[in-house]
Amino acid sequence: MEDIDRQIVALLAGEGRMSFTDLARETGLSVSAVHQRVRRLQKRGVIKGYTAVLDHEAIGLPLTAFVSIKPIDPSAPDDAPEKLTHLSEIEACHSVAGEESYILKIRVTSPFALEELLQQIRAAANVSTRTTVVLSTPFEGRPPHL
Repeated sequence: MEDIDRQIVALLAGEGRMSFTDLARETGLSVSAVHQRVRRLQKRGVIKGYTAVLDHEAIGLPLTAFVSIKPIDPSAPDDAPEKLTHLSEIEACHSVAGEESYILKIRVTSPFALEELLQQIRAAANVSTRTTVVLSTPFEGRPPHL
C-alpha cells in the first residue's frame, strides 16, 4: 500500500465521517484524487465500511463481558460461531489459540441478562464458558498505527 493510502486509511480510522475536503487538506491531494483513492481502497476491501461509535451505557447496554468458550466434546464439529449468530448480544466472536476455541465480546443490560445469555450460549453450542466482566474501558477502538 502506498504511503498516501496509508495516511488516508489512518485518517478515516480516526474519524470515519471525515469529508473528502478535509482528507484532501490533510493529505495535500485534490478532492477528486482523494475520492478516487478512497473508492479504490473500498473496492480492494481495505476499507470495509463505516460505523458509529456508540455509548453503550446510554443505549441501555452497560455491562460488557468477554466469554471464552470451548466444546464439551472436543470431537464435535467446530460450528460454534454458526450456532451463536442469532444471539444479538454477542458483539464479536474471535477464534483463538490456547485452551479455549473462541472468545466472545458480549454487551447486555444486567448481570441477570448475562447469566441468561450464558445459559443460551451453552445450550446452543454445547460448550463450556469462562466469563470475565469488564469493570471499565480506558480505551477501545483505537485506530492502528500505519
